Amino acid sequence: MKATDVIADGFGRIREIVHEVVEGLPAERLNARVDPAANSITWLVWHLTRIQDDHVADAADLGQVWQSQDWAARFALSLPAGSTGYGHTARQAGSVEVDSGELLLGYHDAVHEQTLRFVRQLAAADLDRVVDERWDPPVTLGVRLVSVLGDDLQHAGQAAFVRGLLERTWTAPPP
Repeated sequence: MKATDVIADGFGRIREIVHEVVEGLPAERLNARVDPAANSITWLVWHLTRIQDDHVADAADLGQVWQSQDWAARFALSLPAGSTGYGHTARQAGSVEVDSGELLLGYHDAVHEQTLRFVRQLAAADLDRVVDERWDPPVTLGVRLVSVLGDDLQHAGQAAFVRGLLERTWTAPPP
């Protein structure tokens, strides 16, 4: 198996978790926060997708799906256009809400497709290319992709945990 196949498989696993977490939940559960400072499923999925979009687009020298496919306008968030969620306050995180899971999944799937198109065309030697010289040692493409995978998997797991909490504690209104 090629290294790029392993990376593509990792991004596929993130997509699977995102779909498992989001599908079937109404907007009120997606946007729910278990306490005022906690992140919602919406924020977690939006953030992990924004990070993947931002970092992969930069490494691939592509436009972010967020802007190029008009997802920023579809989400209509009251945040700066380039916001990825990094460093958000509890208030900013709470402002990221959706009317349905379809919006989250649509954006995630569009980013996933761009990521896979990029990763599948890479050769193993491409993973050694330096993509960020601001660090010591400089960050290679392989390290950047693994970093995105790790961050995304953590947030996808957090979103799954929040869903589990909500399913156990949510009291549905009587029929």
